[in-house]
Amino acid sequence: MSGRVVVVGDALIDELRDDTGVREFVGGAALNVAVGLSRLGVPTTLVAMVGEDEPGGRIRTYLEDYGVELLATPSPFGTSRAVSTRSPSGEPEYVFNEAAQKRRIRFGDAERAAFADAAMVVVSCFPFDDRAQTDEFADALDSASAALAVDPNPREGMLHDREEFVRGFERVSTGAVLVKIGEDDATLLYGESLDLLRPRIADLGVGAVLATYGAGGAAIDAGADTVSRPISAMPGRIVDTMGAGDAVLAATVALLQDGMPADADEWGAVLERAMDVAAATCRFEGALLRVPRALEGRDMDRIGT
Repeated sequence: MSGRVVVVGDALIDELRDDTGVREFVGGAALNVAVGLSRLGVPTTLVAMVGEDEPGGRIRTYLEDYGVELLATPSPFGTSRAVSTRSPSGEPEYVFNEAAQKRRIRFGDAERAAFADAAMVVVSCFPFDDRAQTDEFADALDSASAALAVDPNPREGMLHDREEFVRGFERVSTGAVLVKIGEDDATLLYGESLDLLRPRIADLGVGAVLATYGAGGAAIDAGADTVSRPISAMPGRIVDTMGAGDAVLAATVALLQDGMPADADEWGAVLERAMDVAAATCRFEGALLRVPRALEGRDMDRIGT
């Protein structure tokens, strides 16, 4: 699967509000994955909706800085924005603007050509509850031979029809090489535990199910092989969990570029590396992917940005 990866999904401005004030970061789950892949040495293209405004310009510059190609759908409502606060446990809680709630990606000739040339397509935080948009995306995928990885990554503030979202997500995920799904996703979309959901996702003909449990670590089901790992121990305190799931997905996809693991030991090594990357990412504010060597030579008791 070695080659360019095309990531499809959201690109936005994260507005973080807490006791220290208001700060803004370029973000979005798909954008975080695309930038993370590029930082891990994988040539990457992002397909996303971006406004023709000042925040959109910041997104474009950010992607250029990290070497990510952008295929942008113009937004009639400007650039998407997520205003986030932190729960007592440090988890982000979001309120989305009109652009984010009415997100729309077009799949024209450029996007279809990118899919056709890609080794893998990764989709994260896509509006699967928009049937017309999901059908258009599925049709574009059908014309390509790229492997597919899916992270439903639903956001309650952007979810309009839960049943339709599940239908669209499962339709696109059927036959994917990788599906990542989190504990919160299982509760929001299915109203059940992730442990009970994992076999249902595997039954879609998925090559591997990557199940993430937040502080409880993660697991991979790949055929007869099941492996799990706890969160990785790293120096310093956890500063921000916003990019943890995106870091796990990016690290896993990057490792799959060398081929699908052959057994439980190889899957365990993939998952362990992904958890290491997520732990390093959580030692910094924002969702920019970090690798463990980023912690070397730093005073981790003081670092926050």
